[in-house]
Amino acid sequence: MTDSELIMLAEKAMENAYAPYSKFKVGAALLCTDGKVFTGCNIENSSFGATNCAERTAIFKAVSEGCRSFEAIAIVSSGGGETYPCGICRQVMGEFAPNLRIILKNSEGKLTQYKFMDIMPNFFSLN
Repeated sequence: MTDSELIMLAEKAMENAYAPYSKFKVGAALLCTDGKVFTGCNIENSSFGATNCAERTAIFKAVSEGCRSFEAIAIVSSGGGETYPCGICRQVMGEFAPNLRIILKNSEGKLTQYKFMDIMPNFFSLN
């Protein structure tokens, strides 16, 4: 799967976002090493701590279906520019995929990728 295809799946997932409070919709598409893709969107709640980000939604869906080996995640938002994962999402990514590629799309449509370890070098881990 190409990075562009993964971005398109993230954009499709973003359509399902539930963001009545922030009005900031986010979509993510997570590529497993076996080729499966799990998507997620942000789901807000009036109790903000109960809100779940798109990235964690995709990761939790994958893990709950038995996939624990990930290659890349594409993240898009209604803001139009690059949308980086929050700290909690980064920690979850580190738990399951410290070698993950993170693919973002800027406001001009250009794709950029980052290595997880470049944006979260010192995450908590079992090791």
